[in-house]
Amino acid sequence: MTKLLEWLFGVSLVGSVWALVSFDLLDLSLPQTYKDVAWPMPLYLLVSFGCYSLATVGYRVATFNDCDEAAKELQEQIKEAKEDLKRKGLKM
Repeated sequence: MTKLLEWLFGVSLVGSVWALVSFDLLDLSLPQTYKDVAWPMPLYLLVSFGCYSLATVGYRVATFNDCDEAAKELQEQIKEAKEDLKRKGLKM
């Protein structure tokens, strides 16, 4: 199962349960407090997901590793390319 299908399955499952509780589609006779809590739940989940995403991006940026070897290799390739272009007559 692809990640997209996993997410779609999870969202549809949560959405179905939310609709059943919020709109009382099965006549479960749930107390009003359950409906009051369930109604804004998608907004709470969206805000929670946004906070989690920001925290994950912030952590990954803070712990980003430097690649000194790759930087040196790239600088060397740039020098080689400049020399090659100078030999071919390009003025920089």
